[in-house]
Amino acid sequence: MPADQSADVLARKPFWRAVWFMLLCGGLVLTLAIGIRQTFGLFQSPMMQDLGWGRETFALMIGIQNLVWGLTQPIAGALADRFGAGRTVAISALIYGAGIYLMGQASDPASLHISGGLLIGMGLSGTSFGVVLSAVNRVVAEEKRSLALGLVGAAGSLGQFTMVPMGQAFITAYGWPFALTLLASISMLIIPLAAGVAGKAPVQSATTSQTVRESLAEAFHHRGYWLLIGGFFVCGFHVTFIGTHLPAFLTDQGLAASIAALALSLVGLFNIFGSLGCGWLGGRYPKKYVLATLYALRSVVIMIFILFPVTPFTALLFAACIGLLWLATVPLTTGLVGTLFGPQHLGLLFGIVFFSHQIGSFLGVWLGGYLYDATGSYDAVWWAAVALGLLAAILHWPIEERAVERPTVDEFV
Repeated sequence: MPADQSADVLARKPFWRAVWFMLLCGGLVLTLAIGIRQTFGLFQSPMMQDLGWGRETFALMIGIQNLVWGLTQPIAGALADRFGAGRTVAISALIYGAGIYLMGQASDPASLHISGGLLIGMGLSGTSFGVVLSAVNRVVAEEKRSLALGLVGAAGSLGQFTMVPMGQAFITAYGWPFALTLLASISMLIIPLAAGVAGKAPVQSATTSQTVRESLAEAFHHRGYWLLIGGFFVCGFHVTFIGTHLPAFLTDQGLAASIAALALSLVGLFNIFGSLGCGWLGGRYPKKYVLATLYALRSVVIMIFILFPVTPFTALLFAACIGLLWLATVPLTTGLVGTLFGPQHLGLLFGIVFFSHQIGSFLGVWLGGYLYDATGSYDAVWWAAVALGLLAAILHWPIEERAVERPTVDEFV
């Protein structure tokens, strides 16, 4: 074999190190992790009826789950930066599966909050967007990054579209405890897929490398970073309140459980198009403007939904519209953090932004359950969601979308 051909063969990467393979495996990880997580709202009514607990008990479990997910997300991101995303995803999948299984065995609120709150929250921090999208961000060229992040982010919604009806079918056929056992088993498929997202943060040159402390100091002194933190809080409030309480809200209005499950599935289906579309837009227009528009449209969609009578048609129309705006915020926000601060500590920095998302998630889901038990209505939380969407649109507008300027070693010589 000629020398040039031999060198070419050696230079080729095996398929398991190719970018397309990482995108595929990363997308499948999110399909399973986020898809299963989106089924939990289906379990609220049957679990609370069988166990004799109020909706606040279930809402508090989801709230704890989101807080723990947010608290451990920076840790999972830092571990992925340091030791590789593959190992982080695989270990987290084991914790995730254990939490889902034990949630089905819960016999008192404390065990429910430990399994469904603590363990599932820890597992999600290493199997969801923060770790997977950060890994993708490192290997895709800048000009294709926004679309790639949108493509992988859409996989989470594909999981919602496929796993929600599957979860409802499991509940109908086998009851909620065994349905959770089946979902725990399915979550174990994440472990072999973790090999496809293996990799660490790139080694930086002496003139650009930062310590964790330097990276955090830089981010915390950047106004745009704080604006992203504030905006992502609103995203968490929206998606977790709607994802958890929409099925119960619809059945309260006299709609069948099958319509509620179909509505959640449609959210996932239409978010595939929303994530891809916003990923495309984020590669051609400033991401901050795409995000601002997205949040403003959420407020409009929610307001129209609550002002009109709830029927099967309006419920499914709302699901489709809100689905277009659902998790498209995640790849855009990840990409914006990467644009501002680079890839070296992206997992950690996005993890902190994501913690704000989870604080919003906790408040949205817990307030939904608390106010429903107190007043018998979700109205106050729906209107809070409208106001917060408009606030998030305002927060994103002034972000300066360019990389921070850092002095190099030469500038000090």
